[in-house]
Amino acid sequence: MLDLLIKRATLIDGTVLDVGVRDKQIVALAKEIEEDAKETLVLDEDVFLSAGWIDDHVHCFEKMNLYYDYPDQIGVEKGVTTVIDAGTTGAENIHEFYELAQQSKTNVYALVNISKWGIVEQDELADLSKIKENLVRQALLELPDFIVGIKARMSKTVIGENGITPLELAKKIQADNQHLPLMVHIGSAPPELEEILAIMESGDVLTHCFNGKVNGILDQTTDKIKAFVWEAYRKGIVFDIGHGTDSFNFQVAEIALKEGMKATSISTDIYIKNRMNGPVYDMATTLEKLFVVGYSWAEILEKITVIPAKNFGLSHKGKIDVGYDADFTLFKLVDKEKELTDSNGNTRVTTQQIQPVKTIIGGNIYDN
Repeated sequence: MLDLLIKRATLIDGTVLDVGVRDKQIVALAKEIEEDAKETLVLDEDVFLSAGWIDDHVHCFEKMNLYYDYPDQIGVEKGVTTVIDAGTTGAENIHEFYELAQQSKTNVYALVNISKWGIVEQDELADLSKIKENLVRQALLELPDFIVGIKARMSKTVIGENGITPLELAKKIQADNQHLPLMVHIGSAPPELEEILAIMESGDVLTHCFNGKVNGILDQTTDKIKAFVWEAYRKGIVFDIGHGTDSFNFQVAEIALKEGMKATSISTDIYIKNRMNGPVYDMATTLEKLFVVGYSWAEILEKITVIPAKNFGLSHKGKIDVGYDADFTLFKLVDKEKELTDSNGNTRVTTQQIQPVKTIIGGNIYDN
């Protein structure tokens, strides 16, 4: 007997199928499944099913003061099945975060900040003595199923007088620990974006890729993407949205798309202030911004499912396939205008909204 049978599920490509779930995993996919189930969910024609949405850049350790939130308030309640906290905690406090995260309905993973206490203060990489490779290694050994990578924030307010050195140390930690995924935050110089990209390698994640800052990817004198940025993009550096309070600009995203550069993955950089007061609000609103820029819903969904799962080694998430975790997002596409605001106060109007209606995590159904 199945634990859950989802009937008449419509995928974004128009495919209609039944999905069978047992023991928190997908065990059957077919045009029609006749097997008995403890619970059956029959979907309406206007409801779409996708693999569970993954937000690979959030801040959700509730005991922090600067950047914090609550996993279920940005996750399961908003159609997001999996969140990756992007370096809120370091090796000294990530265990406490882990214990709290286990109480959430939402799947929670973490990138460990290379600074041992994480973002306790804005300038966590201004003191290089806080970067302890041995502590990072120990945390990785103790929490191998929770920590999926490392995080370095490389912008003026974070690094103090240390220039590119924290990133060089992050790359050494990465190399010494089975080449773990590395996410790099960018912002105002120093260090210069060109310096950062020169050190990053294929598979490394550059978050805040479409920020509107002078030190961003756009040459603001020519309104063209900088040549060295194209080199980094073509060598396989992952360009992640990381919307945040100050890191997504419509014009930058539009010019990049016009030139043929698309974000690799979409994330929110959400925390309690930009969730409550904007401009982020939730994952769905961020997706609508990429839709109004010119991305299709099919590619948008890929950038919050299969791609982040691949980038961070979540080998049983991100796909609707037998053997994968039974994490799903059910949503509607509603033809209705909505004004959207980027991080710099610029607005666009979308004519179609994406609205989560149910979130399924490990086969358990939650209403949105």
